[in-house]
Amino acid sequence: MSYFGLRYLGVFFIILSFLSFINIIYSYYFKFYLNLNNYIISLFVSLFIGTILFLIKKNTFNIKIDIYGKIITVILGYITIPIAISIPYFLSIYNISFLDSYFEAISGFTSTGFTTFDNLKKYDESIILWRASSQWVGGLYFLFCIILLIDIFDNNLKKSLTNYLSFNTSEIIKQSIKIFLLYTILTLILFLFYEIFNFRSFVSLNLALSVISSGGFLPVDSLSSILDTNIKEIALSLSMLISFFSIFLTYNLVFLKGRNLNFFQEDVYLFFYLLFLTLALFFFFNYKNSFSSIFLSLVSSITNIGFSMKNIPSNLSIFFLILVIIGGSFFSTSSGIRFLKIYALFKFSINNLISHAKPKNIFLDKSIIFDISYKKDEIYKYFLSILIFLISLFILTSLLSLSGLSINSALKLSILTLMNTVNSSTYGLENLNFSSMTTITKYCLMLFMVIGRVELITVLIILKKFLFKN
Repeated sequence: MSYFGLRYLGVFFIILSFLSFINIIYSYYFKFYLNLNNYIISLFVSLFIGTILFLIKKNTFNIKIDIYGKIITVILGYITIPIAISIPYFLSIYNISFLDSYFEAISGFTSTGFTTFDNLKKYDESIILWRASSQWVGGLYFLFCIILLIDIFDNNLKKSLTNYLSFNTSEIIKQSIKIFLLYTILTLILFLFYEIFNFRSFVSLNLALSVISSGGFLPVDSLSSILDTNIKEIALSLSMLISFFSIFLTYNLVFLKGRNLNFFQEDVYLFFYLLFLTLALFFFFNYKNSFSSIFLSLVSSITNIGFSMKNIPSNLSIFFLILVIIGGSFFSTSSGIRFLKIYALFKFSINNLISHAKPKNIFLDKSIIFDISYKKDEIYKYFLSILIFLISLFILTSLLSLSGLSINSALKLSILTLMNTVNSSTYGLENLNFSSMTTITKYCLMLFMVIGRVELITVLIILKKFLFKN
C-alpha cells in the first residue's frame, strides 16, 4: 500500500465521520435516541481511522503509486469502508446480524440497493437516512475512483474531462475537489427540486442522496406511496437523469467558453439515445395512461437505479434489463458497460464487415459529429470488458442457481448485481427476500456487487498482474 493510497482511503473515512455527525444532529433534533450511541461510535471509529491514515509519515510507505496499487486501493476501499458503515446497523436495537449489516453496507456503498430490511415502517428515520448516506458517499467514492484510474481508459474519455493525457497527484486532487463540489451542489439542487413538488422533506432528502449516487434504497416500502400523481412520477424521472449524463455536464455548460465540442460528445449521444427510447415507448406502449410509470422505469433502468411502479407490463422486463446492461455516461454514477463503449464496438464491427464485403472502400474509424477516432487497442479494451462481464454473469448465475433460484431469476439477479441496480417489479424480481438467503449466496452477491462497481477492465489488469508475471 502506498502513502497516497492510505490518504485516499483516509479522506472517505473522514467524510463518513461527518455523515455520522449529521445523523447525530438529526437524531437529537427529532428525538430518535434509541440508536443515537451507534452513530457516535461510528463517528469516532471513522474519524480515528481517517486521522491515523492521514498522520502516517511519508517515509513509512512508498510515495509513488502505480496502476496496480491504484486498483488495489480502490478495491480495498470497497471492502473496508462498508465495515464502518455497518456499525449502526449491527449495534441497533433491530437485532441485525453482522453479515446482514455488512451486506446492507456493501449494497449501499456500491449503490446497488439490495436490502435485508423488511417493512421499513418499523425502523426509525435515522437508520433510513444512514442507508441513504451510505449510497451518497459510495457514489462520491465511485467518481473519485474514475479519476484515480483515469490512465487505464482511452484518450477519448479523458478528453471529455480534460486536455491532460495523464494525471499526476495534483491533477487528481484538483479534479476530485471539482467533483466533490459538483456532487454536493447537485445533491442540494435535487433536494430543493423535490421540495418544489411537495415531497415530504425526509423523503426529499433520502431521494436526493439516492438519486445522485444512482442508489436503489428507498425511504419507504413502496414507491407508489410517495408518487401519488403522474406529475411526481415525471418529476422523479427527470431528476434521475442527473445520474445518467456526465456529472461534468452542468459544469461544462456553465463554463462553456473555451470548451470544444468533444467535451460534450458522450452527453450528445446519450441525449439522442434517450430521445429515441422515449419516443419508441410512447408510441408503442402508451396505453391506460401508464406512460409516466413506463418512462420512470426507462429512466431508472438507463441510470442503473432500478426504482419502479408496479403497473409495468411484464413483457418489457427483458428490454429494461438490456438498458441496465448498457448504462449511462462514463463520468456519471451509473453503472453498466457504458453506452459509448457499445456504440464504438458496434461501429467498429459494422465498418469491418463493410470493409470485408467492399475491400476497395476507405475505412473510416472517426465518430459521427465529433472529431474523434477509436484506435484498435481501445476497441480491444471495450471487447474485453464485455467478455469479463459475460464470464462474471455466467459464474454468478451458476452460483445463484445452485443456491435454489430458478435459472430465470438467477440470470436477472446476476445482471442487476453486476450492474449495481436494485431489484424491482420492472425486472420481475420485487419479491426477493435477501435476508433469507444463505450465507454463501450473500457473500457471492457482495463480491460481485464490488466487481460490478469497479470498471471491469481493472479485473483483467489485476489478473494479468498475478497470473502472468512476465
